[in-house]
This record gives sequence, structure tokens and C-alpha cells, in this order.
Amino acid sequence: MPQVLEFKLPDLGEGLTEAEIVRWLVAVGDVVEIDQPVVEVETAKAMVEVPCPYGGVVTARFGEEGTELPVGAPLITVAVGSVTEPARAAEAEAEGSGNVPRPLIGYGTDHSRPARRRRVRPVTAAVSAPVVAVPAAAPAPAGPVPVISPLVRKLARDNGIDLRALRGSGPEGLILRADVEAALRPAAPAAVPVPVAAAVAAQGERIPLKGLRGVVAEKLSRSRREIPEATCWVDADATELMAARAAMNAVDGPKISVLALLARICTAALAKYPELNSTVDLAANEIVRLPAVHLGFAAQTERGLMVPVVRDAQTRSPESLSAEFARLTELARAGKLAPADLTGGTFTLNNYGVFGVDGSTPIINHPEAAMLGVGRIIPKPWVYRGELAVRQVVQLSLTFDHRVCDGGAAGGFLRYVADCVENPAVLLRGL
Repeated sequence: MPQVLEFKLPDLGEGLTEAEIVRWLVAVGDVVEIDQPVVEVETAKAMVEVPCPYGGVVTARFGEEGTELPVGAPLITVAVGSVTEPARAAEAEAEGSGNVPRPLIGYGTDHSRPARRRRVRPVTAAVSAPVVAVPAAAPAPAGPVPVISPLVRKLARDNGIDLRALRGSGPEGLILRADVEAALRPAAPAAVPVPVAAAVAAQGERIPLKGLRGVVAEKLSRSRREIPEATCWVDADATELMAARAAMNAVDGPKISVLALLARICTAALAKYPELNSTVDLAANEIVRLPAVHLGFAAQTERGLMVPVVRDAQTRSPESLSAEFARLTELARAGKLAPADLTGGTFTLNNYGVFGVDGSTPIINHPEAAMLGVGRIIPKPWVYRGELAVRQVVQLSLTFDHRVCDGGAAGGFLRYVADCVENPAVLLRGL
């Protein structure tokens, strides 16, 4: 006699309390194995595949794609004992499987392997519990929709596009982001009646502040509410730094990015001015100086701005920092960052120069105490050794929490960073 077990959305860790269903990986009637991913969800911080600790026949799914579920809400029910490995399924029920830790932290999304699905014939599925079908509002398509990317699915879902009606332009009919964007373009302006167009213009477009965008909005608002921030900035001649990087990359070995050199300078500056690697404990009315530098850096992705964190940056070489920046950036753009990759930062490096701008007054990434902003490095007139010359100039800006230090410490930190940019030998003397 099969036993029907309910699998609930597990604790995703890092303070996350809900997740949105992006893609079901199994259907009602499928046979699932222990630890097989059954659903892909999107939290405010990452895409996560959720494995089921039970093996058996899926008898029900709860929630359509696009539905937000709280932690602890039912995901699926599985009839165990009617398929292979009943003993392992019972053990998973009693103790939990090895791949669904409590809380579930660090699961990325691997789109390179398709979900394992095996259809059970209706005449052989001995399930005593009633099969709860997916709500009629979201009928299952006649065949699989040729879409791999969850970002493409989300773009279509958010804009009311039926993927089954699209013809994909990718290999073997794969639906790409460009196909969805093409479907979003209006066929002709005249097709919209004047009264409807006027009403849309009056109401404007409404974009929900949820998911990643909602978390970012809340953190920025909280930062401005709680942190009395101030900003100081300085122009620096980066010619020698760029020359040093070119010399380092001219030899065999891993290439070093400008961001990695700036990060190495930041960790050295924080060693001299530890006030800026701290946080404020309002409950205890204390400043907490942190022993390690977990360096966040801004990365622009299709989901929006994300801040991955390089752990123990103060122990890393420029080569190691370059490799870690590249790895985390790739994961961020693919939507595969684990929640733990986006939390625990103590200081943030924001290279907004990649957007072609010179300066900014960044908002501190709460609960940190400071952020260094870096503008674009461009040729400018500069007085060099008493003569006017064209040099590679960058603007550096430091936004800091005025509760943790005064302007002297902030200015000292920024001046040290600028001195290292202008003359990298300063950094070597400080090591």
C-alpha cells in the first residue's frame, strides 16, 4: 500500500521566507527518484533547484509557474512504496535525504542537465490518494515548450506572452529572449484605439517591487533611513597603475583585471583604517569592527544589480581576486549564484566607470559602513612633474557611515587608495 508524503518548500536560508515558482521539473504522474530536483524557484537572491527527499509517484503539484509560496507551503505530494526503492524512501521520510539540508543553502541552477522524467502508465499507477491536478487556469501544453532559460520564461510570464504560440529562432526551435522581445513589440500604433491608448498613458506602467528589485529597494531605503552617510572624492592619476597591470599581464600566467588591483588596494587601505570595515549594532549601541574583509562588488545582470561577495579578500593575491571576480560574475549573469554568495559583505567596491560615467555618490550597502566608487579611467590633461601632460585619470569617491569614523579617517583612507593608484610602489611598501 503506497504512502502519500507531502514535500514542503524548505527553509532556503539567509533570511529568505518565500520563493517564486519559475519552472516545474516534474508533472503529476511522473516517477521521481530520491534527491531529484522537482521545481526551480527564484528567491530574492538566486535561482534554486529544489530536490525532493522522497522517491515515488508525483500525485499533486501545488502552485502554478509564477506563484509565490512561503517557506513551509506544500510543493508536491509523492506516493512512496509503489515504485522502486521503498526502503530508501521511508528512510528519507524519517531522517531527510543528504541533498536537502535544513536550511537549504547554496543550491545553484544547472541548466546543462534536463530534469529526469519518466511517465507512469495510468493503468499501473497504484496510488490510493486522489491525484490533485494543476489548476485549470494554467493548462499543461500539448508538448514541451522549447525553452531552457528561466529568464526567458520569466520575461514571457511577466508580459503575458504564451510561449506555446512562439516560433523559436534558436537551434531546433529553441525560444530565445529575442523571440519574446519581438513578440512584445506592438504590431502597429494604429491598432490601439485612441481611448485605450489615452487610458494606458494616464495610468502608466506598474512594475511590482518584489523579488530582487524589492530586496534592493528595501536595502537602499533602510540605508538612507539609518545611516548618516557622507561622501568625499578625489581625482587620481592612474597611468602608473595601468602600466603596472600591462606589465603583469605581459608575462605568462592568469590575467589580472583592474578591479582586482583596486580590490587589493582596498584591502590594504582597510588594514590601515579598520574603522571602515565595520558595522553598527543599534541594539547594543556599539560599533563592531570586523576581522575579515568580505568584499562585495557590483555586478549588472538581467535580473538587475547584484552584489556578490568575495570571502576573505584580504588573504587573496591579485590573480586570485581576478579569478574570483570572474567566477562570481559569470554565476550572477547566469542566475546561478547561491544565496550565501550574496550576503555577509563588509565593504563594497563599485566600479560604475563601466557605464561610462566619471563620478557618483553611491548609497552604502546596509549594514556595511562604507563603499568605494570608481569612475571611468580616461585620458585627461594633468600636471605631471611640473608640466602639463595627458594622463589616465580616474575619480574615486568614498561614501562612509559618519558614525564609525570622522572625516579624518575617511580622508586618510581615500588618500591612501589614491596614492596607491598613482604610485603602486606605495602598496608594496605597506605590505
